[in-house]
Amino acid sequence: MTLDLVIRDARIEGAREACDIGISNGRIAGIAPAIASEARVIEGRGRMVCCGFVETHIHLDKSRLCDRCAAAGSLADSIALVSKLKKEMSEEDIYDRARRTLEQAILQGTMRMRTHVEIDPRIGLRSFDAIRRLKRDYAWAIDLQICIFPQEGLTNDPGAEELLIKACENGADLIGGCPYTDSDPDAQVDRIFEIARRYDLDVDFHLDFDLDPSAMTLDKVCRATEAAGWGGRVAVGHVTKLSAISESDIRAIGRRLADAGVAVTVLPSTDLFLMGRSAGGNRPRGVAPAHSLQAEGVTCSIATNNVRNPFTPFGDCSLVRMANLYANVAQLGSDDELACCWRMISNDAARLMRLEDYGAKVGAPADLLLVDVDNPAEMIATITAPALGLKRGCETFHRPTPELLPPTAR
Repeated sequence: MTLDLVIRDARIEGAREACDIGISNGRIAGIAPAIASEARVIEGRGRMVCCGFVETHIHLDKSRLCDRCAAAGSLADSIALVSKLKKEMSEEDIYDRARRTLEQAILQGTMRMRTHVEIDPRIGLRSFDAIRRLKRDYAWAIDLQICIFPQEGLTNDPGAEELLIKACENGADLIGGCPYTDSDPDAQVDRIFEIARRYDLDVDFHLDFDLDPSAMTLDKVCRATEAAGWGGRVAVGHVTKLSAISESDIRAIGRRLADAGVAVTVLPSTDLFLMGRSAGGNRPRGVAPAHSLQAEGVTCSIATNNVRNPFTPFGDCSLVRMANLYANVAQLGSDDELACCWRMISNDAARLMRLEDYGAKVGAPADLLLVDVDNPAEMIATITAPALGLKRGCETFHRPTPELLPPTAR
């Protein structure tokens, strides 16, 4: 077998023994204790190798707006602020801001991404067109899915549906919704599923984004998923209402989600920033307990959501940092629990996005990270950034190891 590259003396995510990894034509061609080859070598030096991370929910199109407006505080105010800004956004402006965010994510080890893109009469298809260009321009480093959705409602926003359909006809990868901003949330869910079935698209909703558990749209989404036969093709993000219910109710809802085939994405940074602001004291955390849902068989992921905008005025696109944040919020600290958080930005996130070729295994794309840690739990606990990234066997970034300079070395 002719190889293009060999990673020597590396440990595949969690394994105790080191091995060599042979790469040919952008794929993992062999994994063995030692591989004889004259191909170019990357020295692993006993470091961990894992697959590139999977970002399941981010908004590239509205990232980096903090220089144009202050953080609004509430969810409704944030939506209103961005709504005003959208009218003046050009395609080039959107592309430039999204590019900077995407590059930051790549440097943090993300190699698969689902970005939500707003479609409505205010922005038209400018964001969609900008992100499609970005998808093409950065295919060498990241695989990008575009999920179109109406942020400000659908049934109450004339012209939005026509634009969504046009985007579907022009290459959208999947479709989403935001029922809590619609005057008729259930009707929006029905319309989104109708469009999804027409164009054979997966579905990803923003859902139940407050702390009042007395009324949820979640069961409506489950019923619509079952009626459409879309099990395994539907995800919901936020669902912060689930942070305000009992553990027994969480178990029951987890079983319902698992049976329907609806996955869940938690967005710790945004949800912590926006939820519970009206509480005078003892503020709730407002982050859905993904690990408890996982225990009931639900596919779950941890994701970034917003970066440097009114919804979330911070962020460095590190999914490792986001998983660490979730572990802090959920009070998870054992190695097994931290490894669970790691899976929610890797293997489980890949399952949510139906990435069947994901994994550090022979035949899979050589989308790999080299990390100076012993295991995934340590990576999350210490927020260690990857040292090197390979996309389809080609190096995409390199992060030099920091070096102390004591007086004798100067």
